[in-house]
Amino acid sequence: QVQLVESGGGLVQAGGSLRLSCAASGIIFSINAMGWYRQAPGKQRELVAAITSGQSTSYADSVKGRFTISRDNAKNTVYLQMNSLKPEDTAVYYCAALSMSKTYWGQGTQVTVSS
Repeated sequence: QVQLVESGGGLVQAGGSLRLSCAASGIIFSINAMGWYRQAPGKQRELVAAITSGQSTSYADSVKGRFTISRDNAKNTVYLQMNSLKPEDTAVYYCAALSMSKTYWGQGTQVTVSS
């Protein structure tokens, strides 16, 4: 099992920044990649950014150039630096850890961007 605990969400004005953190514990060696997803009210959950164990990254087109995903393997933590935030970035952000057989989810953290 893998446990994920997110932190760093909150309320910010448009144009501002936030950094989300996700600390992983448990059977860490089974994790191949980690990612951040988000779900806005009335919308499906979508992938925002992902990072592999080899540090390869990928981003949704809507956040490219504004968001940066990174990981600190020594701390078993993945980060999402969010800059130039827009009201449309408002959502619950979820951390995910992907193994060969299962995807683990954090509890989610609310990000609200006011205009």
